[in-house]
Amino acid sequence: MTVTVAGGQGFYGDHVGSTRTLLDAGVDYLCLEALAELTLAILQKDRQRDESLGYTRDLPAYLALALPHVAEKRTKVITNAGGINPVGAGRAAVETAKRLGISGVRIATVVGDDLTGRVDELAGAGHGSLTNAETGEPWSSFPGDLLFASAYLGAGPIVSALADGADVVITGRTADPSLFLAPLVYEHGWASDDWDRLAAGIVVGHLCECSGQSTGGNPSGEWWTVPEPWNFAYPIAECEADGTAVLTKAPGTGGRVDFDTVRHQLLYEVHDPAAYVTPDVVADFTSVALDDLGDDRVRLSGVRGRPATPTYKALFTYPYGWSGESRVAFAWPDAYAKARAAAAIFRRRVEMAGHVVDDWLEEYWGVNALHGATVPLDGADEAPEVIVRLAWRCGDAATVARVGREMAPMALSAPPWGLTGTGRGMGGAPSQLMGLWPALVDKSLVDPGVAVEMVEV
Repeated sequence: MTVTVAGGQGFYGDHVGSTRTLLDAGVDYLCLEALAELTLAILQKDRQRDESLGYTRDLPAYLALALPHVAEKRTKVITNAGGINPVGAGRAAVETAKRLGISGVRIATVVGDDLTGRVDELAGAGHGSLTNAETGEPWSSFPGDLLFASAYLGAGPIVSALADGADVVITGRTADPSLFLAPLVYEHGWASDDWDRLAAGIVVGHLCECSGQSTGGNPSGEWWTVPEPWNFAYPIAECEADGTAVLTKAPGTGGRVDFDTVRHQLLYEVHDPAAYVTPDVVADFTSVALDDLGDDRVRLSGVRGRPATPTYKALFTYPYGWSGESRVAFAWPDAYAKARAAAAIFRRRVEMAGHVVDDWLEEYWGVNALHGATVPLDGADEAPEVIVRLAWRCGDAATVARVGREMAPMALSAPPWGLTGTGRGMGGAPSQLMGLWPALVDKSLVDPGVAVEMVEV
């Protein structure tokens, strides 16, 4: 039996309309991957304003397209759009179905990834619990008030929801590829220790989770040859019970699926390709065989996996002050020299005004912003234009705003601008920052709190 899974979303704010081509293609499962660490910060700000929020607010738009297909039993939807409030997302899904007049649909919500109320218990559980996984600092060094904490769950709760008849499954923080692995485990009956097949499902998920990146988006090769990039395809994987799969796209869409596009995505956001750690399995991406079949079809086979680790990754977040930013463009001649001088003048003005800045970031677009020095610095003043980007972090929004106001008088009292402010300009509105504390938490401490709540509309 072939099971088709499709990646209909790669991030919060992705193009909703692209989902329609996948639904029209008749995929068995539409998976919507909506979360990133930046997304969690956005959702936290939403929840601070309104406790009923905290999920991705484009979820109803996706469901408005998908639910008619779901009601006709043509597809099922799996998404982690629940963010830090999956219960709220579940309510929004029910309201969307009712608004569309759709009934007979079972909507499942996975809860239990939220560890916010359990920090004291987890910190006292031993085993080095909640030690910062990047710095090695103990939990006693946690630098502020906890905003929220989430564990990256795996495919298991989604599989349980599907087994209970769910048509739509909404989770909070679930590892991205696990969204795609879950329907394969459920449909093909893969065992929880069938490491090679589980790893194959993770490869499928990794290739599908970033929407257009495996179908020709962001290629480092001949990007100009990708057909119809304005009509981009999102990926479809045709998956077999033995773990092999074919990655393809819907007919009549732009983009391209070939050896190059697939291998680019395979290595995206991967630290160790021989040990890609997920909650479900440790996948060996170096074992993947890619066979380009032509006609936008690439076969995946040979994937090997190793037993899953006994821990979940978890994120504990805290307030990290506020940031401001100013970007100003300078034209030739002496663009780089003028930009450096303006930055120095601005920072001196801030110092003279007595404003406390915790951190500065200073970079020069066109000279050193992306990959370090991109032109010889002794010749950088010949650059036709340079944008200086100054960002600062302060303890409160009011100080950030006062720092930004020190830039405005420089419009007439500094080196000649040549152009003007760009983006957030000459001192944009303060933006609240969130700090991240990554840790590993024993699965045995998390799993008892994970549950699936089912509602039939």
